[in-house]
Amino acid sequence: MKVNVVQAILSDNDAVATENRAAFDAAGLFAVNVMASPGAGKTALILATAERLPAGLGLGVIEGDLASSLDAETIAARGLPVVQINTGGGCHLDAPMIRTALPHLDLTSLRLLMVENVGNLVCPANFKLGTHANVVVASAPEGHDKPYKYPGMFAAADVVLLNKADLCSVFDFDLEFFCRGVQMVNPDAPIFAVSCRTGAGLAQWIDWLVSRV
Repeated sequence: MKVNVVQAILSDNDAVATENRAAFDAAGLFAVNVMASPGAGKTALILATAERLPAGLGLGVIEGDLASSLDAETIAARGLPVVQINTGGGCHLDAPMIRTALPHLDLTSLRLLMVENVGNLVCPANFKLGTHANVVVASAPEGHDKPYKYPGMFAAADVVLLNKADLCSVFDFDLEFFCRGVQMVNPDAPIFAVSCRTGAGLAQWIDWLVSRV
């Protein structure tokens, strides 16, 4: 009986996710779900991406957090349209939350929507939002074992970014071991080692993203 309840919840969520996808497609924009643990650099990635997008490619952001609007304020200060969703303790965003945020953005003026999910390497992977792609951001300070400990998250990724790659030597990060872990659960996902601080590797990420917008 308990399993049936969970299935019903996910089924309802997936139905709304399908509606969200239809809204994105009707507006002609590409939406990505950015997932990572707290502190991996989701907001930094969004800002670094915004700085490197081709001129005229409109970017909007939906910011998910348990509480506060600190990241949304940082994004808004860069002149980007952003909507804050506070989950009140919930460990992930879901499709109905995204649906409530959409009327607060002018979707027709955007070509790209980046949804920053709540910092968590478990729950966000289980709830579809209607986005076109899942982006998983790992970081060197977290350690190279995350794909082995959280396989569900990396299996759900369309692309994996290793942020703070400039610190790999500082934290004895084994890039080969990390990549092998990703490829074990998701052999088709490209892996880009990047640094939002220095800009290293971001050109590859931007090329991957723009080719899909």
